[in-house]
Formats: sequence, structure tokens, C-alpha cells
Amino acid sequence: MGKVLGMLPSELLRRLDLGVEGDLPHLEEALTHPSFSNEQRGGRRVDNQRLEFLGDAVLGLCVTELLMERFPGAREGELSMMRSALVNTDALAAWARGVELGAALRVGRGAEVAGERDQTNVLADATEALVAALYLDRGFESARALSRKIVASPLAQLASGSMLGRDAKSELQERVQARGAASPRYRLMGTEGPDHDRAFLVAVEVEGKVIGTGRGRSKKLAEQAAARAALVACAAPEPATPCDERATAEALEGAPEGRGAPPAGGASSEPPMNDRGPSR
Repeated sequence: MGKVLGMLPSELLRRLDLGVEGDLPHLEEALTHPSFSNEQRGGRRVDNQRLEFLGDAVLGLCVTELLMERFPGAREGELSMMRSALVNTDALAAWARGVELGAALRVGRGAEVAGERDQTNVLADATEALVAALYLDRGFESARALSRKIVASPLAQLASGSMLGRDAKSELQERVQARGAASPRYRLMGTEGPDHDRAFLVAVEVEGKVIGTGRGRSKKLAEQAAARAALVACAAPEPATPCDERATAEALEGAPEGRGAPPAGGASSEPPMNDRGPSR
């Protein structure tokens, strides 16, 4: 396999600490964009789309496993939202750009001129195809190790309580206003516990209906927990529609702020059906 845009596949493997090219027979397929395959005459035309399909599933499994380890008390909705934040198209492409994966891709002449080598979808597909190549050629452990490298940076943000760029209240307000509704209103429902260990109870309302409740050691933390509960309970592309109040309250019932989930300001990215986000 020849040199492409300044990077040999072997150089890519060295950068990723993945050993030598010879024991990865699926590597060439993983690095072949459909545009390159379509320009070839005769013979078997192979591109990375089938590997991308497999890699999507393998990466999703590996990241799900990792999240369950890191956040043992997180609920299903929270885990789904965190996974979406880690493996969406933009996140995968960001990792690919960081390791210059695009430089090792084989793309067709027309695609090269059009700049497809650096397109977000192309890079995300190649990332998943690379995971699949590791899975097929070296087994699940190797695919798991690469998957953890891919999500290491955004996962560190989640673990530190970052919202990957925004907090839960801001996310909820944006989605509510996008639906033409007034900004969410936060109402203090009460407090519980002794003075030295006080917990605040807050409800968030949209158009007079409670869409989330939360607890926290301060009003600010309780409001963040309530906003996060609303995003989780209404998990949909636009979760600002008022949900069933009882179901929303049950989403945080018995779960003090921060238990099992990221600290206030935890993940709140939209959970699309395929976890790859709206870019696809």
C-alpha cells in the first residue's frame, strides 16, 4: 500500500502505538474511502463502509462498558446521554483530526479536490472502521484499548463535571426556547436534613408544568440537577416538551445530586438513535 498525502499506514500505527502494519490485514480496507474504490477499474472494490458499520457497534459497546465502570450509579438515560456526547460524529472526527487520520486515507481524485479527506463524516467513519479492523484482526481487547483512547479526552471532561462546553441549565434553556416557549423557571420546593448537611429540593417548570426535579447541597447545584433530570426524562431530539411530572420526579427520586452521575454540569448532549449525533 503506497504513501498517501504524506503519511504511511505504518506511521499512523506508530502514532497510535498499534504495532506493525503486517498483522492488521483489514487496515487498508479501513483506510479506503468509497470514492477511491469507485475509481478503480476491475477487481474487487473494497471500501471502509462495512467496517464502519461494525466499528459503530464495537465502539458503542466499549464506551458503554467504560461509562458503566466510571459512573456506577448513573441511570440509563444519563448513560445514554453521556455515550452520545462521547461517540457522536463531531467527537469522533475531532479525535481523528488530532491523530491526523485523514492524512492516511485513500480517497478518489474528485474527493481529494473537494476536500472530503477532512470532512467530519468521512473522519468519523474512518475512526469506526479502524476500531473494526482492530476487532477483526486482533480481538476485542485491542478494540477496547483503542476505543478508550478515542474517548479519553471528552471522558475526562465528563468525569470532572464539565458539560463539554455548556451546563445543564443552558442546554435546557436553549432547547426550550427553540420550541418557542418561555425560559424554564426554577422553584425551590423545600429543604431537608440538618443545617450542617442541608439539601435543597428544586423543580424546573416550563409553561407551568414540572419537567424535572433535583437535589443539591446548594440551590445552584439543585437547579443543575433539576435541569439534567429534565433533559434525561425527556430524552428526545428536543426534550423541552413538558413531560409527565411523575415520571420526571422518579428520574431523580432517592438520588442525591452527583451520585453516580457527573457532578453538577454533567453530560447533556442530545441522544440520537444511533449515538452518532445530528451531523450524520
